Amino acid sequence: MIALVGVSCRQSSDSATTVKFWALGNEGELVRQLIPEFERTNPGIHVIVQQIPWTAAHEKLLTAVAGESTPDVCQIGNTWVPEFAVLNSLEPLDPFVRRSPDFRREDFFEGVLKMNVIDSTLYGIPWYVDTRVIYYRRDLLREAGYSEPPRTWEGVLKLCDVMQQNAKAKGIQQYPFFLPTNEWVPAIVLGMQSGGKFLKDNNTHGNFSGTQFRAAFELLAKFYHKEYSPSGMQLITNLYDSFSDGLIALYITGPWNIGEFSRRIPSRLQNEWMTAPLPSMDSISPGISLPLGTSLIVFRQSRRKEAAWKLVEFLTSREQSIAFYRITGNLPPRRSAWEDTSLARNKYIQAFYKQLQRVDPLPQIAEWEQVVIKLQLYVEYIATNTLSVDEALRKFDSEVDQMLEKRKWLAERNRKP
Repeated sequence: MIALVGVSCRQSSDSATTVKFWALGNEGELVRQLIPEFERTNPGIHVIVQQIPWTAAHEKLLTAVAGESTPDVCQIGNTWVPEFAVLNSLEPLDPFVRRSPDFRREDFFEGVLKMNVIDSTLYGIPWYVDTRVIYYRRDLLREAGYSEPPRTWEGVLKLCDVMQQNAKAKGIQQYPFFLPTNEWVPAIVLGMQSGGKFLKDNNTHGNFSGTQFRAAFELLAKFYHKEYSPSGMQLITNLYDSFSDGLIALYITGPWNIGEFSRRIPSRLQNEWMTAPLPSMDSISPGISLPLGTSLIVFRQSRRKEAAWKLVEFLTSREQSIAFYRITGNLPPRRSAWEDTSLARNKYIQAFYKQLQRVDPLPQIAEWEQVVIKLQLYVEYIATNTLSVDEALRKFDSEVDQMLEKRKWLAERNRKP
């Protein structure tokens, strides 16, 4: 279902410039609260918000580009930027940024902003940021002799061993660190820690069977084979119940779960869960995480680019980033916004701020979504001992090479004199 919502409290006049804004999921509804202030300060601009479900967004955007029926402004996932840039559908924003008195690159988290830069051109402005950290049971770690998760992955393995031995002594089943096989994030995170480059040869071939990423997958395999994490999803039917019952004690997830944990974890345990940045392969803390979230873009086909930029500039300002956080819980992209008391006093959010200091861009290719979806299958093969690490990664690289065949062909063609 797609909802078309006119958010202004007044009717647009013939003299007003109407900006069409597509926003995704829950943000499409909640952003309406910010639009009246934008229209008040920009009386010549009227905004119409169209709310699109995340499940339909990608296909609808591609259809709109093909049919030359795009909106003026759109919210897109950071990992989508390369795909739409390749389609030549995004307006370069560098000229607007240079004229903006409010935009300061250094105020945005560097790793997230880089996701919006393709071939040195800026195509999007981060609207809210997202990364991954560890949620953990403080009481269960204390029983194992730890006040917080170790800073290295080898240390985490030792922690899991102690916790598992404690559980066995009590005669109970426990999987200390839940690494779902139907999520690609843990595998990619471990690959980032090992310094592995996921692709090679100018992003035309897979490099998952390379030495560094193979080491990361061997580490991941240990969690499943030692039963530190369940190798299937059938044992964890409800994440929050499993966390509350102590069946799992550590889990990698994002900022939306702060609200979910606050609502779904029993009151007796509300002081017994906390967040922490990711471990690293060495002693450097924190480890590397993913620069996720969404950005605002202006479509090249827009005939109202100046007005569209004003809306982007407004929604990504420090003040509106804070206002949007208070409405949605989505984390602001500007460092200065985190000085606001609503964030500074939230003990669970501090791990995210630390983690956002160390995030690295993912491969900026249109095929990346296909790659990580397929990766989940090979995580399952390794977790269940269906394939060895070497076999799985060789086969996976072969499939990635097929996904990148067109990219390889174009690269070879461009090299010809």
